[in-house]
Amino acid sequence: MKLIWSPELATKAYLDTVKACGISQESGVAELVSAMAAGWNAKFIVETWSHGGPVATSIGLAVASRHSGGRHVCVVPDEDSRSEYMRALRQAAAAGGGNSIDVPAGDQVVVGEPEEVMRGLAGIDFLVVDSRRKDFARVLRAARLSGRGAVLVCKNAGSKQSASFRWRSVMDGGSTRRLVRSVYLPVGRGLDIAHVATSGAGNSTGGGGQGKGQSRWIKHVDRESGELHVIRK
Repeated sequence: MKLIWSPELATKAYLDTVKACGISQESGVAELVSAMAAGWNAKFIVETWSHGGPVATSIGLAVASRHSGGRHVCVVPDEDSRSEYMRALRQAAAAGGGNSIDVPAGDQVVVGEPEEVMRGLAGIDFLVVDSRRKDFARVLRAARLSGRGAVLVCKNAGSKQSASFRWRSVMDGGSTRRLVRSVYLPVGRGLDIAHVATSGAGNSTGGGGQGKGQSRWIKHVDRESGELHVIRK
């Protein structure tokens, strides 16, 4: 199995997120990640959130999960952050007027250090992290991805914290996950997005995809867009 794009679901999620969020601090980011998560028909959507962060992206991901029929989980570092997060969502729902905003149930908000929590969440196929957190790269490495592959998104990718970040640093040498494509978009404070194939997706050789040297991966950087493409030969 592999991730399959649905323009119809992406459009519906985008429009519903616009209605739910209106113009906000994360305007543009929320709509885009919602469209991507729904469009890829993500069944397990996970994000990290910490004190003081906006919740528009969370609303967008909740909308996406409704369209894809999946599950949306938000990971927060402590109980204070959990209370603040839930309060912010309720305020957003109250301010939304007639627009429908889903406020997650208690079991959809997981408390704990993100890196540790990720080790207990299996089958993630859409993950959003905040590049301003010092541990964001470790969280990406710790994530247990779906056998269909996954889309990984770094918000605030223009921050100093992410200046030296490279997607290859969160791959594992190709044994279970490979970078298919990545792109940086100047949306919000920057979005760094990667499509990752896992050993259970896009890999016909089996056995971790080694193929006994019968195939190789070639990297190509588009000079105009700056996108990295990984092609199997």
